[in-house]
Amino acid sequence: MIETFQRSLPNGTTLSCRASGKPGQPLTVFLHGFPEAAFIWDELLDYFADPAHGGYRCVAPNLRGFEKSSAPTEVAEYKAHLMVQDVQQLVATESAAGKMAALVAHDWGGAFAWGYANAFPAQIGKLVIINSPHPGTFTRELRNSAAQQQASAYMNFLARPDAEALLAADDFKRMWPFFTLMKAGPDGFGWLTEEVKQQYREVWGAGLTGACNLYRVTPMKPPLPGQTIDGIPVLPHERLTVNVPTFVFWALDDAALLPGLLEGLDEYVPKLEVKKVPNATHWIVHEQPQLVAREIEAFLKRN
Repeated sequence: MIETFQRSLPNGTTLSCRASGKPGQPLTVFLHGFPEAAFIWDELLDYFADPAHGGYRCVAPNLRGFEKSSAPTEVAEYKAHLMVQDVQQLVATESAAGKMAALVAHDWGGAFAWGYANAFPAQIGKLVIINSPHPGTFTRELRNSAAQQQASAYMNFLARPDAEALLAADDFKRMWPFFTLMKAGPDGFGWLTEEVKQQYREVWGAGLTGACNLYRVTPMKPPLPGQTIDGIPVLPHERLTVNVPTFVFWALDDAALLPGLLEGLDEYVPKLEVKKVPNATHWIVHEQPQLVAREIEAFLKRN
């Protein structure tokens, strides 16, 4: 049973949330990415709230700038440390100790989860990352891999000043290919039904500026023509280390995030497990939610 609520935080942000399970139970938090929203986790929220699968308190916020969450217009309001702060303050409203049994994250949500786990490892029991590049390997590939630069070129389009207007035009005509080019829809994996499309229309109709601001604020984008890779920052190793037991779930047919991003990951994440999934794309949470749930459950049960 999914409940929805608005949660006001000490920093002035309000996050619209979806949740399942009893408050006070061990907390698991789920972070979505672009162009998604918290509803993508509904099946997993109910799965892990079930006592047969852990009986967790499961909470999925819509990130700042998405759905009905606060959506400041200033680009600087979407810096990573502020996005992490939102989640940390949300956790404090659900857990007296400010701790999560697990943090599960996809895409942009994963970017903030990697940062959270680096800065506050004691607050996370286990970390699950689904097709979201670690900043260390992402920096390396953006600087050195022409293939990853090409695969990430869409980031520069989404950072354009007119991106949200272009994306919203003609019933979000430019949005649907993010899904359909990776086999969504009736001719592929089938999950992009008219019902799901309507859920997306409602999310996107609330505004796309916040989502686009994530692309505007990040320096981790491929260089534009005439630019060099020097604009992509190289962080010190201590800012990249994650000393939390981590399970990385990687769909191998992700056209935007190539498998080279997994190479050398153990240099930053010593307690690492990786599960590679063939015949699955960036949208694996939509495509195979039961597989995702089973693999996460098995990881959470392992010592």
